[in-house]
Amino acid sequence: MTDSGEMTRFRERLLALQQQLLDLVATGNEAGRTVELDQARVGRLSRMDALQGQAMSQAMNQRRKIELKLIDAALRRIESGEYGYCLSCEEPIVRARLEHDPAARLCISCASAAESS
Repeated sequence: MTDSGEMTRFRERLLALQQQLLDLVATGNEAGRTVELDQARVGRLSRMDALQGQAMSQAMNQRRKIELKLIDAALRRIESGEYGYCLSCEEPIVRARLEHDPAARLCISCASAAESS
């Protein structure tokens, strides 16, 4: 991938995704706060719902943080000129795959092999 305009477009897209995730993490942190367990204020089922919502929020934030790390790594690959190449076999990653997931680090073949093992 040598087209600098295309690299700029992928970089801008990654930065936009990064900002969206950072915003979601910030709001998710609010939802993942400690649940109030005051029985006088909240019934048992409501507390259970709140605890479940808290756990779901925390799990979602973990996934978002992982995605942020993948985006950071993709941005570093752009800066180093290694973006668009599979980290495993070093072959070019198909443009359609990068369009779908600009943080992709493996080609389809290597990603399939990694999932099956």
